[in-house]
Amino acid sequence: MRTSIATVCLSGGLAQKMYAAAEAGFDAIEIFEPDLIAAPQSPEEIRALADRLGLTLDLYQPFRDAEGVDESVFADVLRRAEAKFQLMQRLGIDLMLVCSNVGTATVDDDEVSAGQLRRLGDLAATYDIRLAYEALAWGRFVDDYRRSWRIVELADHPNVGICLDSFHILSRGHDPKQIEEIPAEKIFFLQLADAPALSMDVLSWSRHHRLFPGEGSFALPTFLAHVFRAGYEGPLSLEVFNDTFRQTDPTRTARQAQRSLRWLADRTAELLGEEASRTGGPLPRLPEVAAPEAFDFVEIKASDTSGVEVLLEQLGFDFGGRHRSKQVRLWTWGAARVVCNDVPSASPAPHIAAVGFDVADSDPAAERAARLMAPPVHRRTYAGEQALRAFTSPDGTEVFLSHAEDWAGEFDGGVSSTDGHAVRIDHVNLVQPWHSFDEAVLFYTSVLSLTPQPSQEVAGPAGLVRSQVMSSPAGGVRLPLNLLPSGQLPTDQQGHAQHIALACHDIIGVVTAARERGLRPLEVPGNYYDDLVARFGLAEDLVDTLRDLDLLYDRDADGEYLHCYTETVGEVFFELVERRDRYDGYGAGNAPVRLASQAT
Repeated sequence: MRTSIATVCLSGGLAQKMYAAAEAGFDAIEIFEPDLIAAPQSPEEIRALADRLGLTLDLYQPFRDAEGVDESVFADVLRRAEAKFQLMQRLGIDLMLVCSNVGTATVDDDEVSAGQLRRLGDLAATYDIRLAYEALAWGRFVDDYRRSWRIVELADHPNVGICLDSFHILSRGHDPKQIEEIPAEKIFFLQLADAPALSMDVLSWSRHHRLFPGEGSFALPTFLAHVFRAGYEGPLSLEVFNDTFRQTDPTRTARQAQRSLRWLADRTAELLGEEASRTGGPLPRLPEVAAPEAFDFVEIKASDTSGVEVLLEQLGFDFGGRHRSKQVRLWTWGAARVVCNDVPSASPAPHIAAVGFDVADSDPAAERAARLMAPPVHRRTYAGEQALRAFTSPDGTEVFLSHAEDWAGEFDGGVSSTDGHAVRIDHVNLVQPWHSFDEAVLFYTSVLSLTPQPSQEVAGPAGLVRSQVMSSPAGGVRLPLNLLPSGQLPTDQQGHAQHIALACHDIIGVVTAARERGLRPLEVPGNYYDDLVARFGLAEDLVDTLRDLDLLYDRDADGEYLHCYTETVGEVFFELVERRDRYDGYGAGNAPVRLASQAT
């Protein structure tokens, strides 16, 4: 499988983009014309750099407003095209993207467009160049790949073929199945992009909000399966216009892009099944792994975690012992395990540094993570200690593949919880920096096989907070990702801190006992409880109990949800939850109350 990336996907100058693409393992690049125009290097120097980096230059793009015009305008089209063909020869590129006309088109006639593409093909042939005609989703007359293919058929020229772009096809809701009817030799190029489901004009959607495969809502494995069934054997190339990617480190973005293609190839191969061997070449598979079954532990790190440990004891955790060789302490409560790690060089603010996931088999899971270029984590391990598999997520949180029975024996002097409450970690909420949210969705989807749930937005004092939950099929792992507004750090506003939610069966009893140990839950305003009566018609004695304990309440058709929050220590707070019946949400309607209370 050959992989390619358009230079428009990455930030920086053209040479910097090429270095990033090569380092991430891409085989080729598409040169986006504005990148070349702004580059200080000559076309010959760009060609030589590509050779040194082991990259091929597969496509020059875009050539605009080429067909559907009157003869006087087309004469200028031929002049512009010849200049570009000469430039492409200097670069060593033999394929140019020709976009359907959006600006100068005046003739809505397939025969006219085909005739003009044929004449462009004649000129291109004299330079040994081919033309890949693409239907832009906002083309004035041609905005459907099926019509662009009909025009290419009419042109009937060996140097004129079609470019298929997933965004232009799927954003318009066009059925990609008819791709299979296009002869493989006429599919000159393939461009891939994902996108979130948005209600906006398609041009703005395209220019600002495309995503890498696996980060949006498009069914790209199905789309790519149609392309392979047609017999396409060319590169899988990414063309993603995204404001965030244009501002972030190109090397990191290129790795993210490569990860997306490896995930997409694996999902497509699974979809094709036995067909894969009969289509456009073998697709590399990733080791199959099941999603994690549960949380194993959460690690909180700081120069001093004593404030967190006071909170854990108030909640009901028992001290589970000190590690034999590290400044690490274990706290346990039922199946919930929290590790407190004092590191003098760490941030003084306690924060979630690592999450351990209970996986069925860590070896294939670790191999899958390595194939997807997840940065490995190396921690010092002494004789007799368990070497845990770990890697770093996009926001810097370390992800461990572990089982408590393998490492808990390294802690001594502790006791297990005996209070009778069946407590476990229900979910871990991780705040994501503005530039890595979509990368995190792809990371947890591809590396841990978690499933992204629909994104939500909740109102807070500083604006809307975007949240997206990554979960395992059985619900044993729930990982809400919250988008941190641009420029803010978690300490800028307590409402954006990370938190650990603990599930129990009797939250009223648990909170009552915790308050007796000194816990002071986050205070809930009285207006909230007055509104509860209006919203749900709850019994007065239940509302009084909720008010006395600062508990929040939610209900849907499947059940009820009672929960409360602790104070924030550094960048961490805890949530106690009780899910009744089949309630599967997170009390999203209560989030504005929590955010406002934490901000005061």
